Amino acid sequence: MSKKIKKKKENYLDHVFSHAAAVEWDCDEKGNVTLIIENKGFFNRIAQKLIKKPEKTQVHLDKIGSFIWMKFDGTRSVYEIAMEVKREFGQKADPLYDRLLTYMEMLRAQGFIQ
Repeated sequence: MSKKIKKKKENYLDHVFSHAAAVEWDCDEKGNVTLIIENKGFFNRIAQKLIKKPEKTQVHLDKIGSFIWMKFDGTRSVYEIAMEVKREFGQKADPLYDRLLTYMEMLRAQGFIQ
């Protein structure tokens, strides 16, 4: 007799994220965020020497991405951030949840947020 174990589905909107400690970032006077990632590791060192790959890579976020990045403080849930994005950008952010969740998954997969 086999037992079926039900896994509780997590609600992604309840997650709380913060910036990863290894990611440096800067915000200009217009509110645009630039992420600064150090290229470490054996293959990156070889590429830096052979093809002059930079030691640090800069990722420039757009207006909505910068706004969201500034909200990752370890206290706001994804739902709270979504509501703030909706208030700030309105229909420009639609489809809000699809875009927000895809964006956050990309940031998490790259190790920019935790």
